[in-house]
Formats: sequence, structure tokens, C-alpha cells
Amino acid sequence: MTRIKIDYGIDLGTTNSAISRIEHGEPTIKKTDTLKDTMPSCVYINKKRAIQVGDSAYNALKRQKLNAMKNWDSGKDNAFIEFKRTMGTDMKYNSSNLGEELSSEQLSAEVLKTLKSFVKDENINSIVITVPAAFKNNQKESTREAAKLAGFNHIELLQEPVAASMSYGLDSNKKDGFWLVFDFGGGTFDAALLKVEEGIMKVVDTEGDNYLGGKNLDFAIVDEIILPYLSDNYSIDSILKDDIKKQSLRNSMKYYAEEAKIKLSFNDTHNILSDLGDIPGEDDEGEEFELDITVTQSDMEKAVSPVFQKAIDVSLELLKRNNLMGSSLDSLILVGGPTYSPVLRRMLEEQICVPDTSADPMTVVSKGAALYASTIDVSEEVREQTRDKTKIQLEISNAGSTVETEEFIPIKILKDKTEGEIPEKVFAEITRGDKAWSSGKVEINTIGEVVEIQLNEGKTNVFEVVLYDKQGNILESEPSSFSIIQGSKIGSATLPYNIGVELKDKATGKVRFRTLKGLEKNQTIPAVGTKNGLKTQKQIRPGMESDFIKIPLYEGEHAAEGTRAIYNEHITDIKISGADLPSLLPESSDVDLTVNIDRSEKITVIAYFPYLDYSTEIGVDTTKASIETPWLENEIRKAKGSIVELKVDGNFHNGKLQKVETDLEQIEKSFRNNKNDVDGKQEVLTNLRKSLKTIDEINDMNEWPKLEESLKEEFYRLEDANKELGNSKTIKVVDQFRSQLDEVIRTKDVKLGSVLLEEIGDFFFQMTMIYQLIGMVQLFDRDFNTFHWADRNTARSLINKGLQIVGENPSVEGLRPVIIALFDLLPIEERPSGDDSVLVG
Repeated sequence: MTRIKIDYGIDLGTTNSAISRIEHGEPTIKKTDTLKDTMPSCVYINKKRAIQVGDSAYNALKRQKLNAMKNWDSGKDNAFIEFKRTMGTDMKYNSSNLGEELSSEQLSAEVLKTLKSFVKDENINSIVITVPAAFKNNQKESTREAAKLAGFNHIELLQEPVAASMSYGLDSNKKDGFWLVFDFGGGTFDAALLKVEEGIMKVVDTEGDNYLGGKNLDFAIVDEIILPYLSDNYSIDSILKDDIKKQSLRNSMKYYAEEAKIKLSFNDTHNILSDLGDIPGEDDEGEEFELDITVTQSDMEKAVSPVFQKAIDVSLELLKRNNLMGSSLDSLILVGGPTYSPVLRRMLEEQICVPDTSADPMTVVSKGAALYASTIDVSEEVREQTRDKTKIQLEISNAGSTVETEEFIPIKILKDKTEGEIPEKVFAEITRGDKAWSSGKVEINTIGEVVEIQLNEGKTNVFEVVLYDKQGNILESEPSSFSIIQGSKIGSATLPYNIGVELKDKATGKVRFRTLKGLEKNQTIPAVGTKNGLKTQKQIRPGMESDFIKIPLYEGEHAAEGTRAIYNEHITDIKISGADLPSLLPESSDVDLTVNIDRSEKITVIAYFPYLDYSTEIGVDTTKASIETPWLENEIRKAKGSIVELKVDGNFHNGKLQKVETDLEQIEKSFRNNKNDVDGKQEVLTNLRKSLKTIDEINDMNEWPKLEESLKEEFYRLEDANKELGNSKTIKVVDQFRSQLDEVIRTKDVKLGSVLLEEIGDFFFQMTMIYQLIGMVQLFDRDFNTFHWADRNTARSLINKGLQIVGENPSVEGLRPVIIALFDLLPIEERPSGDDSVLVG
């Protein structure tokens, strides 16, 4: 069958995956090899180096984790799961049987290949794959890479909550109001707020956590139920003190925890039982482990409710910033296996509203992906590969979904795509699948004709297209059918993050994140962002690779504007060097940026240089995220230090501070448990960022008294300098600063006050520049050996020249070139001006 729409959707999940296809207009799950709707996203390489995926691989994984306890050795891994959580990182999974390392993308590709194999009647070249709304750009790029490795030529990505709402919306009678999609999967959590008007769905806002999901529930059960049981009944002190042994124990117990989690989603109690010998490890006294734990709903609630609460808090914050409450919602849609939990459903009912349980949480995303796929044309490249040009080729421009009951469908013959003979007159008859409506025979040609069609309400309408010649003989054509979903229409997906660049602020000199206009969070995609009038900090010589402009692209969370780098997710650094430019680009030249994001959130950057009248276009190749353990440990230590400082400043009874201190204790505990785990460290960093933001908020509240004192001190110093060195122009500037200072003090605006402080300092520096330059020469001379000079002899010579100018006839014109030359000999991090390769704006 040749398809003009993609029609296939895959839910590539952390723990389970599924594939659906549109059949007779309906999204249909393709059963796995074990006749289930979903398949474990698990890969196993056996001793014969053959790759197994699914249930058999999952069983091998359980055996592997238990066997690792024999000698506390986890170095012979051959079964892998939850690699979706390390997509976009440099994590490698070493297979001893294969004798090589596998990336998350390679493992995901094996899952995709297996899902594809469940379709027996055709080859699939095009696919829609769902991703969490909170996925970062590098994770999306990694998903595309996995799909290419799996043999797909045309790949479209769709946010999971959008897919779920599309499937839910087709069957729901609710066609108006606000919907909240609560998507708690095996490894990620997404909350998406949609506004629905007469069946037309638009994503209003999203929020999520890429490191919050069923895996966290499993380990919570291990840590709160199973490990305490083992501690009470066995001697395991040495195991718990050893990071590797402890992680091995936790990993092996995770499968008992997962079984308990699933059973208690449908039962009041569950017995975690193991026979002697099932668990091969021994305690400190040589005794074999056995489990015999009766877990109740109360036990489960105590263990998992803190994890679920994190997801609920994300949802409540999402509603709050959109001025909504749970009572404002018309539907709360549950997605993901963990949402079967009665603990979660009770918590949602108490804190948000009663959830709608009409959709199957396990298949709603895959079916929604197939529905979306039925609205997306197969790429022209794939179409050309599959065309049967002996048939008359048609172009049918139908909408994939609509809320109308009548549609006008353009249809025409593609003569250049048809190799066979086309009769002088060709007639088309379009018939609805239920045979209750037909267009009759309408003459069509290569110019095009518009046919009015009638749709049944609230379902997918399939239409058959038959061509005839003037004698009434049937002509073979392609395509011979199309479908339209009536009753709901999904609006475009939205950006889950602010997309922006790091720029050096011309007022403060600080390098900060700046959102590109048009690429703000929740902007409908595809989207275009711009930032014009940026300035280079140095000249770029043609042909010189060492001369370059750096454009660091970032994804920023809600309220990311003006924040520091650790708060935001690095996409990539785009470098434009002298080798890319046709001629010399002087210092302080303008640069205009345009960033394009397509419907699958693929990014392209165009940089235009007005001075050269030259543009360069760069496709974004995202970087792999890598988190160094010592760096992360230090960031946690610094965060704890910030709390101590805030307490010293008198914040002992600040409720926010007490909460963030508790959160940091959990973050540090999680870090200790996951020092050697890429996924675990990513989760720790995500949670640390949230705590740092709260610390900064508290700091802002306490910053004003200190800032006010600094502002007054700096202004009085400027006034004194102006009396001695100023003129009529500087008097006007100082008077303007005085009125701005009065306004800032009146409003107690910390952000504006900080900018004003920098501006006063900059102006003071300009007015007293000669003294500043003399001071710099003296500083470099005094502390010469503390700097890491690129060329010590040249640096010493320049300093001596500067000292000579200071001693004879000091002037700005004489000293400034000396200081600039000295700066160029310093590493970027030691220069007072910071990174001179980023743009100023």
C-alpha cells in the first residue's frame, strides 16, 4: 500500500513502548510478539551476540541484576532499560557479550526496529514518534538519530501530552473548556494545559520533569520498604557503606518494588515474596537473603506520595501561573502506567480535581500519535521512492482534522508524476466509507478541481477515490483514499522552553541568558526568533580559524530571562570564524540573528553581518550533555553554603528556606546514591536548579538593604569625582543618575538597582579612566606570577612599557593599548571583561 499520510505513531517510552496504525480511519494498536499492547523498552544481547528486545530481554535484565549480587560485580551487563532517560547524554552501555559500548540512541533504535517488525503487511519508511514535552533539544535530536538508525527516512516528533489529548478529544463529548494532561510515565513527567473551543485544541502552557517517573517510584519503594526490611532482618551495614554494593542491591530489589507498585494499583495488599536462593547475594554474616513483606496501601502511600507530590506541585504551579485552579478544569486526563495508582488518584482528587479515567493511560499516546500521523503528508522524498507511476498520480489536499461537517477538497492530476497514458477526460468519484454519501462523478484535470464533501460527526471519516474515463471504465490511481477526523482539531504544539542565547550585557558586562523575540515559552511552532543589532567584541580576520564569534544557544525555563548559565540547558555553541567570512569584520560590528524552529523543533540559525552584507546559515548539531561528578558535588556544596549565609543574615524562620534546606538534603542523598550513574546525576542537577532558583528568590528579598547602601556609596563617590574632573556634559549625566537613584530607592527594585549600580560604576570608570589604567598596570606588575600568561616575556615587556609611561607622562591614549595587549595574553576566565567571543546586546 502506498500511503500519502504517515499513519504510523510510536510511543517510545522509558519502560514500555507501543506502535499504532490508522486502519479504516481508526487508530489501532499493533500487538507485540507476545500479543500485548505494549512492549518493555528493554534490550538484551545474548552470548551468541544476538539482540533480543521486549519481554525476553526484560526477564534477562531481572536475572542480570540479581546475579550481580553474587560477587557485587555489575561489570558484565548485557541487558539494558530506561536508556530513554540518558538520551542526549554521552552515556555508554558496555555489553560484555558484544564486546563494545552502545549509546542510548543505538539501544532506542533496537526498540524501534522491533516495534516496526510487528507490522507484517508493509514496510514503514515514515513515522511519528512521541517525546516528553519537557524533553530538551539534544534529547529530541537523539530521538531522531535513533529513528534514522532504525531505518526511518521521514521522522516527525510529537509531544506526548499533545498526542494524548488528540486521542482523548476524538472520543470525548467535552468540546470546550480547559484540559490538563497529567502524563506520569516510566521515566518522565509532563503536565500540559490545553484550551478547547468547539473541539479545537490549543496547548496553552506546559511544564515537566525529565527525571521524574515510575523509576523514582520503584526506588522510593526500595528505599522506604525493602531496604528497611533487609536492615531489620539481615546484617548489611558494610553493603550500605559501599556505593557500588549499595547501588547493586538497590538495582536488584527494584524489580520486586516494581511488581509491588503494579499489584497495588489494583489490590489492597501485596506480598513481596522470594524463595531461598532467588536472591543470590549474602549479608555481612554470610546469610542468604529472602523477602517476605506484606505491603499495604498505607505503606505504599508513605513511600510513593512524596514522588507523586512533586508531579502534583508541578501541575499546581502550571495552573497558578495561568490564573486557574483545579475547579477550573473540565478534564484531568491521566497518561502513563503509574497513573493507575489509587494513591495518586486520591491525591489528585484532593488537590486538583477528580481525574477522567475514560482513556487507557497505556495506549492513549500511541493512538494519538497515529491520529496525528494521519494528518501529516509523507515527505516528497519518501513518496518518490514508493510511487507506482503506472497509475494516475493524484494530489489531494485534504485537512487531516476539522470541526466542520463540510469540507472543500482540492484534487488534481499530476501529469509529470504519471508515466502511463492519461485519458482526455478523467472523472473522480469520492465515496464516504459508510456509503451514505458520494460526490458523484466530477471531471478533474491537471489544473485542479474542488469537491465539497460531507462528514459524519465525531469520528474519523474515510473516503474512497475512484477514477473513470468517459466510457465509465475504472482507472487505477494513487492515492485511492484519504481520511479526515471530524469533531476535534489539534492546534500546533508549543515551545516547552524559552529559546535564547547568552549575551554580554552592554550595561553590566555580565554574560546572561536572553530570550529571542518570537521564541518565548509556549510560542506556537513552527516559529521564528530574531535578535538584531548585536555587537562583536573584537575584529574577525578573514581566513583565521582562531578568530571567531561564539553564539551559545540555550533552552531556558519559565522566568529564565537574565539568569545565569547553570539555570538553563545548553543546546550548542555555534562558532563563526574568520574562515567562514569573506573579508575583515571590524570590532563592534552589527550581527543580526534569526533562529528557525520547525514543527519537530529542529533548529536552524542564520547570522547576517550588515557591514559585509553577508549571511551564513548553520544547522544546529546539539551537544551531548555531560556532568562531571566533582563539579556537581561542588555545586551542591555551594548551595548548602548559600543557605548558611542566608541563616546568618537572619532567615532562620523563612518557610521557603526551610523547605529548600530539606530539598537539598534529599538532593545530596540522591547524589550519594547515584554518583556513578549518568541518569541519576541528570536528575540531581534538575532538582538542584529548582533549589538554586528558590535560594536566589530569597537572596533578592534580602539583597535590597545591601544594594541601597552600595548605590548611595557609589553615587557619592561619582559626585565627588565629578566635582573634581567633570564638565557640563558629565553634570547632566550625574543629575540623571540622581533622579534614577531616587526612583529605585522609592520602588526598592533589586533588578533595576543592580543595573543602575553597574552603570554608575561604568561612568565613574570612564571619568577616572587614567587612574584605573595606572592601577591595572601596577596590579599586573605586583601580582605578575599569579596570572597564567600565554607569553610571559611579552607580558613582562608590556608591563615595563606601561610603568615607563606612568612614570613619564601618563595618558589614556598611551596606556589603553598596553592594557588591551595584556588582556589578550590572559586566559578568557582571567580577563576582567570575561568571554570576548560572545556577542554584546
